[in-house]
Amino acid sequence: MSDVYIMGVDMIKFGRFPEKTVPQLGAQAALMALDDAGLKIQDMEALYCGNLGQASGMVGQRVLQEIGQTGIAVVNVANACATGATAFREAWMSVKAGVYDVVLAVGVEQMGKGLLGGAGGKSGISKEGLLGSGTMPSVFAEAGMEHARNHGTTFEQFAKVSVKNHHHSTLNPKAMYQIETPLETVMNAEMISYPNTKLMCSVNVDGSAAAVLVSEKKAKELGMSRAVKVRASVLTSDPYTDRDLVMPDVNAVTRKAAAQAYEMAGVGPEDVNLVELHDCFATAEILHYENLGLCADGDAGRMIDEDEVALGGRVPVNVSGGLLSKGHPLGATGIANIYEVSTHLRGEADKRQVEGARIGLTHVIGLGSACGIHILEKVA
Repeated sequence: MSDVYIMGVDMIKFGRFPEKTVPQLGAQAALMALDDAGLKIQDMEALYCGNLGQASGMVGQRVLQEIGQTGIAVVNVANACATGATAFREAWMSVKAGVYDVVLAVGVEQMGKGLLGGAGGKSGISKEGLLGSGTMPSVFAEAGMEHARNHGTTFEQFAKVSVKNHHHSTLNPKAMYQIETPLETVMNAEMISYPNTKLMCSVNVDGSAAAVLVSEKKAKELGMSRAVKVRASVLTSDPYTDRDLVMPDVNAVTRKAAAQAYEMAGVGPEDVNLVELHDCFATAEILHYENLGLCADGDAGRMIDEDEVALGGRVPVNVSGGLLSKGHPLGATGIANIYEVSTHLRGEADKRQVEGARIGLTHVIGLGSACGIHILEKVA
């Protein structure tokens, strides 16, 4: 089977674009990625499109209507917050298997304001107000409080995640918010669901990202100077675990994916130079330091206190500003994370560049659940 390389990748600056349609947003990122690869839509052999809000709306085909209807195969995917990563993985598998030599993956979303609800249908008795909560802020607040109960993690340590990520965002021109948020400001912001204040919650926005994936043969034809190798591509769902039925398990699906990804890539967490992980809430980022093996269980609070996960630290996390600052358009996030890590591996991240970066990891999780992890490697 062929090794797979990212030849082009890009994202639009996330924001709110009510004047544009979902296909128009997707087409914008697609053209940017094609331009980055030095290719045209006529060169693509298939398109894999991720979108959640219009999952039955043939978004991929409508993107092609914007940029060129070439008659290629189109696969549309929806997988909660892992939608973009799933589209990327489907594209990766098609090249890995030798079906295609060059394909396009697009993730796009257009979102309204307000709270995201939990996964699942409306049958039965809702647990909202009875057993925990079905809204995402409360789910991850509960998970954070459980971590605090087990390991003594403090409100201040959770808040420091937001301070770090908002600082990183000031170095990223594609982040939606590019503002410093001092610790006191974060801790005194409107409380959404303790311990997550408003500044510790990701933003529902519009956005798109896209990537061109190619076989090794095609990469050599095009030139490898900016190519990024996909060392691992993993997608998992919830394994069965004995757990408290009141509270969703937001950890096991990531731990399973991380173990598989490290094995596939032939590396360990100690080899990773930077991480873009799913900080949908500040509490989630703390949990995922441990879930991804970046530290021992119970050690995440120390990591944030000692700046190990800040730019310049041992393993910088969410140097893009993360979902907290960059924004979180559900279908686009997975590929946007891949864009960020690829930019560092290419040495093109400017003021936020992680020096000497050779291996990076991206992570997304959608409750229900799905977890996508990709491990990428610098080539040249």
